[in-house]
Amino acid sequence: MSLHSGSSGKKSVKQKLFHFSLFASAIAISFSSYSEPLALNLDLSKTTVSGLSSGGYMATQFHLAHSELVQGAAMIASGPYFCAQNSLTTALSQCVGKSGASIELNALETQIDRWQQEGKIADTKSLQDDKIWILGGTLDQKVGRSVVSALNQQYQQWIPKDNIQYVQDKAFAHHFPTANEGSDCKKSESPYIGNCQFDAAGSLLTQLYGNLTPATQASQSHIHTISTEQLPKEQQDTLATESYLYVPENCAEGKACSLHISFHGCNQNAEAIGTDYVTKTGLNRWAESNNIVVLYPQTKNSTVLPFNPQGCWDWWGYTDGDYATRNGKQIKAVYSLIQQISGRQNG
Repeated sequence: MSLHSGSSGKKSVKQKLFHFSLFASAIAISFSSYSEPLALNLDLSKTTVSGLSSGGYMATQFHLAHSELVQGAAMIASGPYFCAQNSLTTALSQCVGKSGASIELNALETQIDRWQQEGKIADTKSLQDDKIWILGGTLDQKVGRSVVSALNQQYQQWIPKDNIQYVQDKAFAHHFPTANEGSDCKKSESPYIGNCQFDAAGSLLTQLYGNLTPATQASQSHIHTISTEQLPKEQQDTLATESYLYVPENCAEGKACSLHISFHGCNQNAEAIGTDYVTKTGLNRWAESNNIVVLYPQTKNSTVLPFNPQGCWDWWGYTDGDYATRNGKQIKAVYSLIQQISGRQNG
């Protein structure tokens, strides 16, 4: 598949659920670039997610699966939660391209309600205080504006409009827009990072976290690798053997830091473009000056079961029917990575 403030109740729930992580000393974990173990002190109540294309779908899936943890989500060029309804045919017919097909949000809501009752996703009531940032470029031929607008409409069912920022008037193709990195903003081409004189990283992080300290220089030496080989085998199967972590200097020294998870798009994993997604989106510059650790999970390409030759995140069911829930292999794997880097391997 080619793709490339309301009530304050929820905040207190999150703070209670994740109080154990606030300003607590993390168990040391080893990174391949470190000669000594590195301990991270993460305030998990300030966890946010973002993603491009299939990564945008994955960000929404992870948000709904674990909204008791995630306080905000940013999606570029993706559609509503469970848009594909576990069907590649449906994914192709109504969730990508300049689809003219109507996306029936009520049908999706029925499934969402069922999964809530079964405990497969968090209660959508826990979304009400979250911040959302959505972008759909007017030149995007891979995920049309009607599909992205359906995502915006879906979130409005759960979150006040004032908490949602929808950027829909930019002449961007299908890519992650940046201030000065990447290729022609009007073209969708590898590495799917667009030089658009628009700092999407700064815009989305500001929406998710509020006023931020201006971005500063990011350091290549602050990028580390995390092995996924310690994860259960079923979680390893659809992830690359290594993911990436950007750790600002203050965070490496033990300061309490927030966590942001950024999901790449199809044809955008390390196997396809090296570390371009990790180094060129601009997220690290803002992370460095605002004490935000950024986790970059990585998919792997596969031409056998599961069939995923372009390294997409699963948003249509190539792993199994639980892909969009807490029981999904990739969602469980990323959650396990969060436990690992926050020192809760046995949590």
